[in-house]
Amino acid sequence: MKTWFKRVNTYGEKLGVQVEHYIISSGLKEIIEGTSISGEFKMIYAAEYCYDEKNVPVWPAMAVNYTSKTQFLFRINKGVLDVTEHNGLNEFTPENKRRIPFRNMIYIGDGLTDVPCMKLVKVNGGHSIAVYQNETKKAGHMIKQGRVDFIAPADYSKNSKMEQLVFKIFDSIKAEDELVRQHLEDEEFSKTNN
Repeated sequence: MKTWFKRVNTYGEKLGVQVEHYIISSGLKEIIEGTSISGEFKMIYAAEYCYDEKNVPVWPAMAVNYTSKTQFLFRINKGVLDVTEHNGLNEFTPENKRRIPFRNMIYIGDGLTDVPCMKLVKVNGGHSIAVYQNETKKAGHMIKQGRVDFIAPADYSKNSKMEQLVFKIFDSIKAEDELVRQHLEDEEFSKTNN
């Protein structure tokens, strides 16, 4: 995992693709922030506690479940990353004005609470990958049911299936982005030359 981010970011840079990493987890934010890779993420959306003056947790500040995970995807999509900002999140934003279109997202999930996010990204033109450790059955069901695009072992090493998939998806995102830009240019051209 420690070399994953550098390899992925470098590949994206070669293509001219700006790569950002986010975590959306039902786990505890403090634990994730304590990992050696926490600095790789633009935002970490995870469960949090309120603490008293002795730094003892006294009340859940944020619970993250499968429903709230989809909200964080929309925050990323619209560029409204602050969890206390609701107006910008709920305002209508045309697709071509959204900071990160769903078609440019890759959602990597490893559990049932990720299924709605994986499906949301997939149906909106993005890419979803279900990862598995030893049990392939759940991941296999997800691809059979059309909830994800791909399944892969949770192996983030160089030349792994995961790395190869992500690089191919980057190639696809780059090509699609160029086509969308060309379409928008042609649309503008047609408006000014009527």
